[in-house]
Amino acid sequence: MDIWQIILTILIVLVALGVVLYFLGKKAQTKMDQQQSLINQYKTTTPIFVIDKKKEKITNANLPKSVIEQFPKWARFRKMPLVKAKIGPQITTLICDNKIFKQIPVKKVIKADIAGLYIVSIKSVKK
Repeated sequence: MDIWQIILTILIVLVALGVVLYFLGKKAQTKMDQQQSLINQYKTTTPIFVIDKKKEKITNANLPKSVIEQFPKWARFRKMPLVKAKIGPQITTLICDNKIFKQIPVKKVIKADIAGLYIVSIKSVKK
């Protein structure tokens, strides 16, 4: 009888954990969909000259303080792929995805989709 109570308790805890994880995953998915729709709404295709690219902490990057404060605390100390690029007359630090980071050539002009300070995708590379 004692073993059955332990098994039943473990089973109830596992079911409760599964339900909590399901709802957290569903909430995270809706948040990600909203962010993706905002990115798609505000992205523009721009030619940029890539000066340098490196993986560095956001706090060490040359980003505005307001941008750094918007990042979650756990992401501030994680190394992120950063691209230093010249957009028009201005030199800016941009953030991108790891997949895109590997495709970006250094010291070349590329056409990229940019939403704010985030490189969404690369259209073409000019020689």
